Amino acid sequence: MVLQPLRLGPLSVRLLLTCTAMTPTAPPRTNPKKLLTAVLAVGIADALALVVLVYFAFVDRSDAVVHVLGPIHGLGFLALLALTADGALQRFWGWWFPAAVLVTGGPLGSLIGEVVLRRQMRATAD
Repeated sequence: MVLQPLRLGPLSVRLLLTCTAMTPTAPPRTNPKKLLTAVLAVGIADALALVVLVYFAFVDRSDAVVHVLGPIHGLGFLALLALTADGALQRFWGWWFPAAVLVTGGPLGSLIGEVVLRRQMRATAD
């Protein structure tokens, strides 16, 4: 079976461009406060997982527990990155927030960023 290239005529290209240009932008899926609450919850859970992971890695030296908690902390880190990047894509906050999460390894940057953003929200609401 040989695949043939798709050939679009000028009318179909114009129609495609017109339909694409007329597509409205989607409204935000959530509000910033709900997203920040999710960041806070995941950040606290990931911080607790990290503390327990560090304890078992350096104090108790239990490889079996480290092999379980390591991926749990990794998933929490990825969830924090996804949540903060989603907020940046929706223009709730700047890209400094996902960058802070990335540089600090997750919980610390997310918790500090959450506090900063809540203070900014309170200041603009007054």
